[in-house]
Amino acid sequence: MDHSGMDHGGMDHGGHGGMDMGHKCNMNMLFTWDTTDLCIVFRGWHITGTLSLLFSLVAVALLCAGYEGVREVSRRYEASVAARQKVKDDGPGLPDRRRAGPWTARDQKRATIVKGVLYAVQVFYSFFIMLLFMTYNGWVMLSVAVGAFIGYVVFSNTSATKSVACH
Repeated sequence: MDHSGMDHGGMDHGGHGGMDMGHKCNMNMLFTWDTTDLCIVFRGWHITGTLSLLFSLVAVALLCAGYEGVREVSRRYEASVAARQKVKDDGPGLPDRRRAGPWTARDQKRATIVKGVLYAVQVFYSFFIMLLFMTYNGWVMLSVAVGAFIGYVVFSNTSATKSVACH
């Protein structure tokens, strides 16, 4: 039977049940500068042109600068806890005094929980940045480095010899 004369225009031959396939995300496993069909971490973060690329690169840089801000907040919190815990020695035979009043077990537990939350945020944040870097796109990689630079200049008061490990 010859079906060539039949109108097949209304039939779905794609096998996708009429679903809108939307855009395609290109997954590179090798270094590239190509931004065609580049998705950054999420399918919805899709580069559609020069303007979306520029906005995305600025967003990546700001995210990475924010990571340095979170690290600095963590360092400052730990330093403040250490200062409150520090015992002042009044000399031999005299009782020791605490500088900021008594440090209780409840204070210690609260400080440990806050430090744990700050640490978890840093770990999550660092792995998210790793995923950004693993787009293997040179533009995104440069944006990560620029964001780290900006964050260090704006937030950091410590040595620049930090390990570049994920966490």
